Amino acid sequence: MLIAPLLGAIADVGGLKKRFLFLFSYLGILMSVALTFVGEGAWEAALFIYILGNLGFMGSNIFYDSLLPAVAREKMFDAVSGLGFALGYLGGGVLFALNVWIVMDPAWFGLESTIAAVKVSFFSVAVWWALFSLPLFFFVKEKRPQREAGTTRLIIEGYQRVRGTLKRVAQFKGLVYFLLAYWFYIDGVDTIIRMAVDYGMAIGFEPKSLIFSLLIVQFVGFPATLLFAKLAQKWETKKAILLGIGIYLLITLWAGVMEEVHEFYLLAVMIALVQGGLQALSRSYYARMVPDAYAAEFFGFYNFLGKTAAILGPFLIGTVALLTESSRAGIISVMLFFIIGGILLLRVDEKEAAKEVKSALP
Repeated sequence: MLIAPLLGAIADVGGLKKRFLFLFSYLGILMSVALTFVGEGAWEAALFIYILGNLGFMGSNIFYDSLLPAVAREKMFDAVSGLGFALGYLGGGVLFALNVWIVMDPAWFGLESTIAAVKVSFFSVAVWWALFSLPLFFFVKEKRPQREAGTTRLIIEGYQRVRGTLKRVAQFKGLVYFLLAYWFYIDGVDTIIRMAVDYGMAIGFEPKSLIFSLLIVQFVGFPATLLFAKLAQKWETKKAILLGIGIYLLITLWAGVMEEVHEFYLLAVMIALVQGGLQALSRSYYARMVPDAYAAEFFGFYNFLGKTAAILGPFLIGTVALLTESSRAGIISVMLFFIIGGILLLRVDEKEAAKEVKSALP
């Protein structure tokens, strides 16, 4: 979280978005492979490898997101961002389904135990990740910098750019409002993503039912994200995001009162209808406010806020559940993030925000 804006600024100055994307991606890939060698009970090693793998994934997202202005014209931001998330859901769903099958029936694949199946699954993730990274590395073009600079100079210039941006932050009124709105509502989204299985177990649902619900989200999320992006093109991106936030309010309220497992499946469908769309349109909406020459730096701030948000939601759920002795009260408390995020988003005009940013930067 803390190094994201600086790395983004260095990438902008040096034309290093793809190189940083490669380095972080392959850190994640190598750590996925490393998990296959963790012995039984070696939780310390597993934790260390997982942290590095997560760093690789989150770090690569900064530079992946920042390439959006390089691969699409502004009027196509919603469509391209939506297609990216939709294919992510499809690819993730296919591999996840395969891994579930391997773990549930290891003998069919010639494996001797569930432990062996889990290790094969980790290795398959690494292969999948590496394979589908190749088209980006080979075919996506990145603008080269106007002048070459050494490593030390790039770090100094990157630091100076971040420092200058932070000094001008008061001039980015619209951008700041959006980032605050995003911080709140994406906290709600990420919290539901991370806590859904734990919550389902807490209210008594079987693990197999919860895995099935995750598969529903992946496969329904593919066409739903494309439809949401199409809605934004025909309607308006901001209105589509607000619609997604409103649906999440209903989802959170329903989650707090549901009783039966079939309701959990219906809830998974509802989440799938808006989760990818909200993520994709937030990225494209933000990209419209950010100059291409500062894209990686500003997406560093964007991802910084997204990752800090992922801490607060689970903390709120845990605290409320502890105080009230009710997991249902904990999940309902997440509505607060969507309400605040929606109110702040109403104050954002992306065209005015883009003008403010452009006029303030050198």
